[in-house]
Amino acid sequence: MDYIADGFKEAFNLLISMDPEVYSVIGLSLVVSTLSALIAGILGTVIGIYTGLKAFRGKRLYARILYTMMGLPPVVVGLLVAILLSRRGPMGSLELIFTPTAMVIAQVILVTPIVTGIVFNVTVKRGREVYELGKTLGGGHVAILGLFLKELKAELLAAFVTGFGRAVSEVGAVMIVGGNIQGHTRVMTTYIAMNNSMGNYAKSIAMAIVLLSLSFLANAFVYHAAGEEN
Repeated sequence: MDYIADGFKEAFNLLISMDPEVYSVIGLSLVVSTLSALIAGILGTVIGIYTGLKAFRGKRLYARILYTMMGLPPVVVGLLVAILLSRRGPMGSLELIFTPTAMVIAQVILVTPIVTGIVFNVTVKRGREVYELGKTLGGGHVAILGLFLKELKAELLAAFVTGFGRAVSEVGAVMIVGGNIQGHTRVMTTYIAMNNSMGNYAKSIAMAIVLLSLSFLANAFVYHAAGEEN
């Protein structure tokens, strides 16, 4: 058990000493995950609200497919994106494989169904009420969308934070499309996996502490927003 306690001590020393490698990994992780969550959040919110309000044939089937896609296997998504972006793939000329952009693409594909599913579910339950209120007040499409964002603020924030949590904790897809290249595509999850396999537990623990802290802060933010909303 001593090596575990020593690992935690070394982990805190790494964080306090502002180790350049550790903080560059943290920085890249935050940039990639935040950008992915923002893109997926916008796409998921628009698609979720639109499909949640609109009546169309096959809506039940659509919902089942959407909820299934919320659990897409990350390694499968990573493999598909890698094939598309590889030199021999249809998008190989863009030379995006093993870049942060490729990681963002993979994470957006993973996160968008999650955000869409949450927003769709909320819209099906409460969306018609908000929509009718907006129409009664004489609002146009933009005004009604603003009303949605206001009335469903806590739920939409929860969807975004869920998406961010999915992105920042992802390892399979980003490992495949990013390659875990030091100083270029190495993020917190791949850093943890690599150091754990090498027996560098202190570095793994240090990054795990950061991940847990980010998760705690994100959830605290949502609960705070929900409290204000209620």
